[in-house]
Amino acid sequence: MTALRVDAADPTPPYEQIRRQLTLLIDTGELGQGERLPTVRQLAGDLQVAPGTVSRAFKELEAAGYVETRRAAGTRVKARQRPSGASEIDSLAKGFVARARTLGADSDDVRASLERALRRS
Repeated sequence: MTALRVDAADPTPPYEQIRRQLTLLIDTGELGQGERLPTVRQLAGDLQVAPGTVSRAFKELEAAGYVETRRAAGTRVKARQRPSGASEIDSLAKGFVARARTLGADSDDVRASLERALRRS
């Protein structure tokens, strides 16, 4: 799994940063169906945040249908329907924008990157 990070300088709450990054990893297939996420305590320790912060991110992911948590089995990625056609392109764009934002890109950076990619293809 790609390393998650929490940016203390980002005004976005830490639980939302974690939720957004995990959503992106699931949407892009980097985290696949059935894959187990780290425990709340493990991830909290790795990211140096309170366990409640990670727990809230997991609860939001569960509410959105991305993961399921079972006693003694941990938190695992749920099977998701893959979008098709225009909605798949929208989903890819959303994932790209979310990932670019985690890297500090603004809207102009994202547009410029997409334009470069379109010119090269």
